Amino acid sequence: MSSNREKVKEIIEKVKREGRSYVMEHEVKQMLSQWGVKTTRERLCKTSREALRAAEEIGYPVVLKIASPEIIHKTDAGGVKVGISSAKELEEAFNEIMRKVREKHPDARIDGVLVQETARGLELIIGCHTDPQFGPLLMFGLGGVFVEVLKDVSYRLPPLEEQAAREMVEEIRGYPLLKGVRGMEPANLEAVVDTLVKVSSFIDEFKDDLKEMDLNPTFASKDRVVVADARIFLKI
Repeated sequence: MSSNREKVKEIIEKVKREGRSYVMEHEVKQMLSQWGVKTTRERLCKTSREALRAAEEIGYPVVLKIASPEIIHKTDAGGVKVGISSAKELEEAFNEIMRKVREKHPDARIDGVLVQETARGLELIIGCHTDPQFGPLLMFGLGGVFVEVLKDVSYRLPPLEEQAAREMVEEIRGYPLLKGVRGMEPANLEAVVDTLVKVSSFIDEFKDDLKEMDLNPTFASKDRVVVADARIFLKI
């Protein structure tokens, strides 16, 4: 795991050298992948031609997202397009994203546009924030209304063993949805538990650098658990 750790540290040090605390989505996913956490297939593209090739390799429908170290709220900036199902739609969406982002953030550094697979499944949220008393805390819950309105989440101190991660999953009120209700497909609970164990290990390993982490949404299907969007803020 030492080489994986070194690769994560390289990204962290690069971000810090640039005077940033915000780690971009594709950078976070590169870090998590070193720890065995599954993330969406994607490519960072500079031009619409590159984006078209990427979409053909990944397979439609795809999602497009602006990649900029200065734009944290990508949707608010007009930097996200979902459900793109053809080359024509993709070219139009790529150009529209670049135009809107340039209008709202004319001086922002733009690294490109992420072309990303469309993930499906039950929406989860996995995160971490630093408590002044306890240090880093791992958070887990169902995404969307469950976290926004019902605050249905559980917390643990990392790192977690498998049993502790399983208890974390089972104690949220939305747990029956993970098992599948009223014709809904059940999520792969073993993959959910495995993801929490790996993320908790990641947090524990890099706790001296991490201030906050948000893996939202993460999608759980019967086949897998995959992180679809991610951001980290570092301690500086």
